[in-house]
Amino acid sequence: MPDIIHLLPEYLANQIAAGEVVQRPASVVKELLENAVDAGATQVQLIVKEAGKQLVQVVDNGAGMSPTDARMSLERHATSKIRSTEDLFRIRTLGFRGEALASIAAVAQVEIRTKQREYDTGTLLLVEGSQVTSQQPTACPDGTSIAVKNLFFNVPARRNFLKSNAVEMRHILDEFQHVALANPQVAFSLYQNELEVFGLPAGKLSQRIVALLGNGYKEQLAACEEVTHSIAVKGFVGKPESSKKSRGDQFFFVNNRFIRSAYLNHAVLAAYEGLLARDTHPFYVLFLELDPKAIDINVHPTKTEIKFEDEKTVYAVVRAAVKQSLGLHNIAPSLDFDGDVNFAPIRPLRTGKGTGLVPTEADDHLPAATAADRAASSDGYRPDALAASAAAAPRRPRPACQQGHRASPALIPIPAATATSASCRRVLPSRPAGSWKLSTASWASP
Repeated sequence: MPDIIHLLPEYLANQIAAGEVVQRPASVVKELLENAVDAGATQVQLIVKEAGKQLVQVVDNGAGMSPTDARMSLERHATSKIRSTEDLFRIRTLGFRGEALASIAAVAQVEIRTKQREYDTGTLLLVEGSQVTSQQPTACPDGTSIAVKNLFFNVPARRNFLKSNAVEMRHILDEFQHVALANPQVAFSLYQNELEVFGLPAGKLSQRIVALLGNGYKEQLAACEEVTHSIAVKGFVGKPESSKKSRGDQFFFVNNRFIRSAYLNHAVLAAYEGLLARDTHPFYVLFLELDPKAIDINVHPTKTEIKFEDEKTVYAVVRAAVKQSLGLHNIAPSLDFDGDVNFAPIRPLRTGKGTGLVPTEADDHLPAATAADRAASSDGYRPDALAASAAAAPRRPRPACQQGHRASPALIPIPAATATSASCRRVLPSRPAGSWKLSTASWASP
């Protein structure tokens, strides 16, 4: 039986590899934008035509490449990010595999213009289906410009599986948002069919969120920050009343890399427990900083899923950070033990001569109210002066029937038939019309 196993041609192997890395125009956008950020660019421009099917171009002012590096960047597994196995556990850059440009060049027509600052001229490379058709010096600005034209021109079956321009553009906008949110210190711009869609200057994260997602987010941002010895969480969460039916506005970044994690999303929802309407989802943009040794990012072709060494601790810290943020911004219900629940001091009721209240026989021993007493019963209330005045007043023994009972200032006539003794009997004194001014409306003069 003849041997049947053989090596695939390089162009075919590249096309197979491209199937994992390049799934649609948005995949090209992601890889090129991340390369621009890794190159130290401060200004990045994305140009798209026909939702990326005709053109995806990224122009940056980063470090640029030498002629040799430009040629090597098109080879599979050629990278400047790692050199040893240990480097896999110290990754801080967005790209590291060395597959992106090689995979893109296998299924598209690629034009690369790049120049380093210390050189007077740059390099122009033309590639078509993994084949370099031209390499020559050229005049160009500092940085790198990569134009990807006619994606899947040599794989018609894959091109036929692309969705409508509106759907593909939506995916491109998502990738643009991820990179732009993760790097607010970098200025980004996006052009679709020669019309500017976004022009984002460098600034703070809150400004970038509002510029990308709309002014409606300006009033709902609540800062979130928590730092421990192993993990730091920072970013913004939204108010519960601004939650939406969709999950679109939820962003997790680990070491500045956008990820998707149902586990961490559950931690955020647990912090919002009891605050959200049914079937609604909160907004959040959260950044997690961990030691690269504590995570594994090399578990998915697009690097959007990662593994944590201690995921339970990460879950607890994220949940606590969000819950604390909601409490600090008075969004979550909480008990305030420092507040004063007494709205105003309780003023004792004073009866006696000249106070405006009806005097009784039990009040005869009290001195007449002075001007100072009347002032104390008004807005200028002085409890110390009233207490001293009451302590100095002489007391008259009360009748035996009233011992142990509280004297009532109310004037209630008691019929003789029901009185227990003559000394306890109260008689309603005669009152000349209009001579007394009672404080109770029911006792007012007719």
